[in-house]
Amino acid sequence: MKIYILVFIIIIKSNCFGQNQDSADVNKKKQDSLVEEYITNGAKRYNFDYEMAEWQLCLDEGIKKDSTIAYFWQQKAMPYFKARKYEVGMQYLDKAVKYNREEWQPYRAFIKCIFAKTYKESIIDFEDCKKRFGNHYVMDHTYDFYIGLCFLQLNEYQKAEKIFKEYIDDIFINRDGLEHPTAFFYCGIAKYEQKKWEEAIIEFDKALKIYSNFSDVKYYKAICLARLDERKEVSKLYNEAKEDAKKGYTINEDNVIYETYPYQKRWKN
Repeated sequence: MKIYILVFIIIIKSNCFGQNQDSADVNKKKQDSLVEEYITNGAKRYNFDYEMAEWQLCLDEGIKKDSTIAYFWQQKAMPYFKARKYEVGMQYLDKAVKYNREEWQPYRAFIKCIFAKTYKESIIDFEDCKKRFGNHYVMDHTYDFYIGLCFLQLNEYQKAEKIFKEYIDDIFINRDGLEHPTAFFYCGIAKYEQKKWEEAIIEFDKALKIYSNFSDVKYYKAICLARLDERKEVSKLYNEAKEDAKKGYTINEDNVIYETYPYQKRWKN
């Protein structure tokens, strides 16, 4: 008798799981259809730089149909960040995180670091992401990279140095093994801020080995050389940095067109 009851329970649970899965599949198809209608064939017909109202109207219409689609909220938020209206954008991005935390919380943490520059909040978000999902990537770097940037901007240079070293080691040992010049640059900056001039130069040279025209690296390396009283090289390197910057050889992160990155040198004409 017990065996029959157990079999019956298993059958009922299997049917329920199948029904739930079917319902989830139907809902996803419906949501995908709404995204196509109101984003792919809606908002993206407009340029939010000068057609923000039309862009937002399309998304508002989509939200009326299904306010639980996280992508609608993220797409409402994104243009405001690029327009530097951070508080306006964040209220929508919070909604995106509410409906799909795994996809959009790392993005929110990134926005707080690079755009809104609320560094303590960014660290909290990234640390929570690490606990929930592991130390994954957002915008070409692991979460630790951005935590390191936040520590730099909070003047916590020892913490920044430690986390950038761990980030570089992690990439080389556990991931694709591709060394990133920006990571070496910021590791060097953490040492530079602690007046470890020789150690900073070592990191800057690693960055230049990968990206030989990296103007920001040359600028800070020139300062280190000046601090070490190696005057002969300083002028040459400084002038190279200035010329490379004129040609656009600076930090090459995608969002640098919208925001100045930490320690990025802005040259006066």
